[in-house]
Amino acid sequence: MASEDPKINLTNNKGRRSLDSVDGFTTSVGPGSVFTGTISGSGHTIVLGRVEGSSELDGVLVVGEGGCWVGDIAAKYIVIAGQVEGSITAREKMEIVCTAKICGSLTSPFIAIAEGAVHEGEVRMGKVKRFTDQRDRD
Repeated sequence: MASEDPKINLTNNKGRRSLDSVDGFTTSVGPGSVFTGTISGSGHTIVLGRVEGSSELDGVLVVGEGGCWVGDIAAKYIVIAGQVEGSITAREKMEIVCTAKICGSLTSPFIAIAEGAVHEGEVRMGKVKRFTDQRDRD
């Protein structure tokens, strides 16, 4: 049986500001793969399989649609389109896509949550700053 195409293409989406500077991912956990442990480093990481553990990343972390993370996540920029069970901390910005399902706390100076995303837990942002979404401009 063929798998359904993802609703959101995160690997080639230059309209998503957190991914604008990403030319490629240095670390990937592919569909059907399971990684247990800690992922750390300065490169960009994409998870399309399952991770059981934690992260401490200086780059972008993407949990893609169909991806699952059980444990705490910390990275500079975070985009979630899959499932996460654990605390998520983005030092710069966090984007929660419409296909995301999260059970755990969210902490970041900027958090964008798309309509349809599911989140159960606390949200901590510190001082709120306003911005205009540049993608909506003509």
